[in-house]
Amino acid sequence: MANIAYVRVSTVEQNEARQIESLNKYQIDKWFMEKVSAKDTNRPELQNMIDYIREGDTVYIHDFSRLARSTKDLLELVELFNNKGISLVSTKENLDTSTPTGKLMLTMIAAINEFERMNLLERQREGIAIAKKQGKYKGRKEVKITNFKEHYQRYMNREVNKSELAKQLQISRPTLDKLIREQQLILRE
Repeated sequence: MANIAYVRVSTVEQNEARQIESLNKYQIDKWFMEKVSAKDTNRPELQNMIDYIREGDTVYIHDFSRLARSTKDLLELVELFNNKGISLVSTKENLDTSTPTGKLMLTMIAAINEFERMNLLERQREGIAIAKKQGKYKGRKEVKITNFKEHYQRYMNREVNKSELAKQLQISRPTLDKLIREQQLILRE
């Protein structure tokens, strides 16, 4: 179990010292720092951190805006962390997802987001039904990787990170994430 810190500022002119100072008290084992906008989650050090973290680790941030600018991105990252068994601690918001209060706060935020997501999915289903009637929608083929368990074990042993594994398997990162989640469910059964 490792303590991981993620520090981000938007521009080269900004200074990350305030964030570093607020996180120093947590005995950080590994730091991920970058100077880039948080307009989306496609940031090199954020992706490196996501590849690095393992079940039982804790990610420390100064505040939620350092991790994500939109509620959607934040909740997706939190869900990713939860699925991987990672705790998230935000010092400014005084929120720790390993505590009952922290879980409650995130559950309330997630419930609102899920309601919005369900409405979006309903509209999407309606659109797909119309497209199917008009013969414009064909759907996607499911991705199957033979011997994925061996690839998963290499990833868990940190022999390869997600980016490298996705390239080797010639699949996208989201597809790899889905396959990893499926493998974790199989192993838990």
